[in-house]
Amino acid sequence: MATASAVSTNTPMTSEEKKVIFASSLGTVFEWYDFYLYGTLAAIIGKQFFTPLDPASRDIFSLLAFAAGFLVRPFGALVFGRLGDMIGRKYTFLVTILIMGLSTFLVGVLPTFESIGWAAPIILIGLRMLQGLALGGEYGGAATYVAEHAPHGKRGAFTAWIQTTATLGLFLSILVIVGTRTVVGEAEFAKWGWRIPFVVSVLLLAISVWIRLSMNESPAFQKMKAEGKTSKAPLSESFGQWKNLKIVILALVGLTMGQAVVWYTGQFYALFFLTGPLKVDGNTANIMIAIALAIGTPFFILFGSLSDKIGRKPIIMAGCLIAALTYMPLFGALTKAANPDLAAAQTTSKVVVTADPAECSFQFNPTGTAKFTSSCDVAKQALAAGSVSYDTVDAPGSTAKITIGDKTIDAYSAKDPAAKDKEAAFKKDLAAALKEHGYPTGKADETKMNKPMMVLILVVLVIYVTMVYGPIAAMLVEMFPTRIRYTSMSLPYHIGNGWFGGLLPATAVAIVAQTGNMYNGLWYPIIFAAITFVVGMLFVKETKDVNIYAAD
Repeated sequence: MATASAVSTNTPMTSEEKKVIFASSLGTVFEWYDFYLYGTLAAIIGKQFFTPLDPASRDIFSLLAFAAGFLVRPFGALVFGRLGDMIGRKYTFLVTILIMGLSTFLVGVLPTFESIGWAAPIILIGLRMLQGLALGGEYGGAATYVAEHAPHGKRGAFTAWIQTTATLGLFLSILVIVGTRTVVGEAEFAKWGWRIPFVVSVLLLAISVWIRLSMNESPAFQKMKAEGKTSKAPLSESFGQWKNLKIVILALVGLTMGQAVVWYTGQFYALFFLTGPLKVDGNTANIMIAIALAIGTPFFILFGSLSDKIGRKPIIMAGCLIAALTYMPLFGALTKAANPDLAAAQTTSKVVVTADPAECSFQFNPTGTAKFTSSCDVAKQALAAGSVSYDTVDAPGSTAKITIGDKTIDAYSAKDPAAKDKEAAFKKDLAAALKEHGYPTGKADETKMNKPMMVLILVVLVIYVTMVYGPIAAMLVEMFPTRIRYTSMSLPYHIGNGWFGGLLPATAVAIVAQTGNMYNGLWYPIIFAAITFVVGMLFVKETKDVNIYAAD
């Protein structure tokens, strides 16, 4: 792509440019708000729609239903990217937001499993997929639209405003959820109050549609259309020609894959880690995440603007590298700050499961029909239910036992004729041993939390997100020519964020369930962020000075 000539970047933003950024960003805030509601309320939704499953499988399956929306995002990128490159950016915006908003509203009025049985989760997954399909066409359009309005030398700063919308959408959803919980109470919220944030999104939909109807088509697309250079087959041009396909692959592996796992770790997984393994009260965890987001969000603009001066690549690569190197110590520090009793117990009294590896199952039960009956499974299920991390020692041919400090508790097989009697003794002995060695049995004690340190760690995680996410919209736009830009940039972005990022929570939970160590789920983002750093440093070129008005 051609390099642009130098243009002064000191001119103030015009009223039209402000309107473009506001309209694109605000509409996208509402879309992300809709999408995040499910992620934040996944545990409650799991109880409502996957009622027959055991608790562990219910959690994983509700996260997989959440991930279903992400899995279809690349297909939305193909469908709406093609439309955006052929008929324009503005009208594609309207279609995506209508599908997204209506699907979200319907989740709020959908009957639960108790009312309509298995039809409830099936319809829920269908609505999640519609939301994901619409969102697959949303981001590429917003990024392309704003970048094509931005003057050369300010694309990073302009598109960084879009990058704030994902975080602001999560922030807004947390505020609505916390407000609703406070008004109706925790018990009523779990019964029916969770529906309110979904239902009120119809108001946000109306505002978003009204705003987007007032927008004009992007000047780059208008110029290309006037010159008769629009693509008649953007899919085949983007992915059927090696010169473009290789850039799509590099954009995925060398940019968006690492960006996605850093993004989801810093926001979604951090929230899950607090409320799950660390047993922090949901309201407290949501408030702390909201504070961290409020403090960290301006860094999107900072890093986006900085990328106009020093380049996009150095900032994104630095974010991936620092995240990969520091996740383990940061989450360890978060444990000490949020649940010091748990951290102390893990240090002084490690838990070890000694068992025959042949009888240890992978405890994922999406259908609710599998029975985990061996002594190894019984031992691991009991520890997982208490969010207790453990190491495993192989002992072929033996009955499983749990060692906690100087205490040893023998497990049992659920098929044993005396299993019922042994179960009661096992649970009693395990609870006593855990308590004796300092393992907390209930929610984390708020009086012992180091809340300033918790917020500081969460802010650091959010800053990592801003480093990888702030400059990436401008970089993706600059990697592809105008005629196929919407299509070409949308696919790698949504495979990266939809598949590698969207599958992070469920995959990390499954890794933890299998290995027993609550930190092992972090290897997922660490490995993919490291791969992106290596590939990006070796093969991805800097883009900040290219001419994005070039059609070819």
